Amino acid sequence: MEFIRTRIETQVISLTGLALGQLDLENPKGDPGLFGPQSVCWKVHGDFTSMLVGGISALMLQALHPLALAGIWDHSSFRQDMLGRLRRTGQFLSGTTYGSTQDANWLIDKVRAIHLNVTGTAPDGRPYAA
Repeated sequence: MEFIRTRIETQVISLTGLALGQLDLENPKGDPGLFGPQSVCWKVHGDFTSMLVGGISALMLQALHPLALAGIWDHSSFRQDMLGRLRRTGQFLSGTTYGSTQDANWLIDKVRAIHLNVTGTAPDGRPYAA
């Protein structure tokens, strides 16, 4: 049974981006991050199945917007590296939810910087910018 638990734990850590080794969710001690243990996001994201199903649903819903889809299609690496893209999204969610204030702000700044370069023209001729 321990083998199964360890395999599941390894897969969950891989999917949440923690395997990238860039975050330490246990330090600094006493820093509850941006939200803290009583927050709704700690409770929702604490149920991995719900977080995964909800997250995938949110990504699919986002893709229904033609300008968002154009930006994703033109700039995302999901077609070449779907698992890597999922890991980076998972790292952002886990880090901004459970990480220190410093780590959460680092991730937010990183995503904002990436999104500054997401500009273009949708197939219908409308411009988009993330």
